[in-house]
Amino acid sequence: MNKLVLIFLVMAVSACAQQTYLGELDKLGKFPSKLKEVSGLEVTEDGKIWVIEDSGNKDKIYRVDAEGDIKESLKIDHAKNIDWEDLTMDTEGNLYIGDFGNNRNTREDLVIYKVTKDEMGRKEPNADKIEFSYPQQTNFPPEKDSLYFDTEGFFHLNDYLYIFTKNRTRPYTGKTLIYRVPDREGQYEAESLGSLFLCNDQDHCSVTSADISPDGKTITLLSYGFVFLLTDFTAPDFTKSSIKIIDLQTDTQIESVCFYDDKTLLVADEENKHGGRKLYELKLD
Repeated sequence: MNKLVLIFLVMAVSACAQQTYLGELDKLGKFPSKLKEVSGLEVTEDGKIWVIEDSGNKDKIYRVDAEGDIKESLKIDHAKNIDWEDLTMDTEGNLYIGDFGNNRNTREDLVIYKVTKDEMGRKEPNADKIEFSYPQQTNFPPEKDSLYFDTEGFFHLNDYLYIFTKNRTRPYTGKTLIYRVPDREGQYEAESLGSLFLCNDQDHCSVTSADISPDGKTITLLSYGFVFLLTDFTAPDFTKSSIKIIDLQTDTQIESVCFYDDKTLLVADEENKHGGRKLYELKLD
């Protein structure tokens, strides 16, 4: 059998094995016009919602309420918003900003900024740098069939930051590569943890955000219009996870997701011709 045909048959079987459901986003509120490009959000243990914007915007994090209104903004010292794409937090209250947006796969300055819990109380919190590179990337950019190194999603678990790349390959393979780096300041070659095949629709299957539930049992990966829920895994190996797909039935540019609790997601989208700039809730059955 032709090798290419075999690959597509395997992908088709994997896709059929995944359960797909229809979901409905409940609107909570709308962000002000100055937050048109929310690219990441996170909820603290005391229920505070923090958001960031991506490339071309300020080096700030914003605290918003459930209606999307800005309540506080903090300029992050010793940090530059090249392309901030996701937020996550550890169990000690330290916040991490993923500056790893890499649309063209040309960046060699990937960094995650760590803002400690103590610094979060300051007007201009200082950030530590967690700098990293991908061991498989040797060309900047690589060939079109190897454009795996844009990133928009990560989460924290057990002293590590787990990274899920955004697939830009041509032809499209539907895979996200998984890596991890330590959660402390330093320079690292990211540890490769394999890959996941999500689905083969390039418009709906590339990861735009990620998070893990407070109980550590469910991972959510967001894409344009889909939520992928991963269960039945044992960290750090997520490659054999059971995957449930939720079709959000929307054409807006959905960029951000986080768990509010074990059964509730918060979702945010950027503004485009279909609407957006809103904060939503998604209940998980």
